[in-house]
Amino acid sequence: QAQLVESGGGSVQAGGSLRLSCAASGRTFTTYTIGWFRQAPGKEREFVAGISWSRSSALYADSVKGRFTISRDNAQSVVYLQMNSLKPEDTAVYYCAARPGSIIRGEFVYDYWGQGTQVTVSA
Repeated sequence: QAQLVESGGGSVQAGGSLRLSCAASGRTFTTYTIGWFRQAPGKEREFVAGISWSRSSALYADSVKGRFTISRDNAQSVVYLQMNSLKPEDTAVYYCAARPGSIIRGEFVYDYWGQGTQVTVSA
């Protein structure tokens, strides 16, 4: 059974940093893109960042570009989201998701999802 598990969420003050992890297990995600999404209360889930598992290409939402960095450790089957200069508007539940092929911003083409991890940024 393929599984994605997020960790690393928590509460932080504005300007602080957090690093989220997405651990993949249960199948080989070698050719899978991993995306990070987030959903704030009362809002739709939105794309944050994505990374191609084999080619190391990355894509970011404009709202996080320059502050967030996505990376991956193929040997450990883990994808990270380093979040710096956090703002209150970054408060959301963060999800990682996997899909075969290239990075796509749309959530409905992702086949596997984690359970989410809460990130709260206070002013």
